Amino acid sequence: MLNIILFGPPGAGKGTQSEKIIAEFNLYHISTGNILREEVKQQTPLGLAAKAIMDAGKLVSDDIILGMVENVIQKNKDTAKGFIFDGFPRTIPQADGLMQLLQKMGLSLSGVISLTVDEPELIQRLLKRAQDSGRSDDTEEVIKKRQEVYRNETAPLLTYYENKKLLHSVNGMGAIDEIYTSIRQILKKL
Repeated sequence: MLNIILFGPPGAGKGTQSEKIIAEFNLYHISTGNILREEVKQQTPLGLAAKAIMDAGKLVSDDIILGMVENVIQKNKDTAKGFIFDGFPRTIPQADGLMQLLQKMGLSLSGVISLTVDEPELIQRLLKRAQDSGRSDDTEEVIKKRQEVYRNETAPLLTYYENKKLLHSVNGMGAIDEIYTSIRQILKKL
């Protein structure tokens, strides 16, 4: 079973590359944002707990997020060829929790693909995406703040996964298909 994390800062192209990976390798896409919205919509016990926390303007705890991820894996592990984690984990405690969760279920993480893109390019991509989608909240100031949050909170995971010999870096600059070819070569070896 192929279980991977697609990693990179906002604007690195994770969504675009995830679609290609899912189509070719038939992996089940796990996006914690989508899971959260679905659990709330279905009014599951975890969804109701998460809604109360979000309604209070707070972040949903790692325990609740991990519980939701566990539910999705449990429901799909017999039919999926593997999982691709998108937007998760974001912190070292979440990464530890995911490793423990997979181990408990008799699964393991196959690898982490990190898309590397220069910050000026990231900013330009996100400004263009905001312009194309009409999202007025993606100003250059907001984008730079999101990049800073990524550097401070999420980027330490690179060292975490590198120490576990799971990290594979891919140059995220250039043509979409060229980037995917690099990712594909790594996935074929995992």
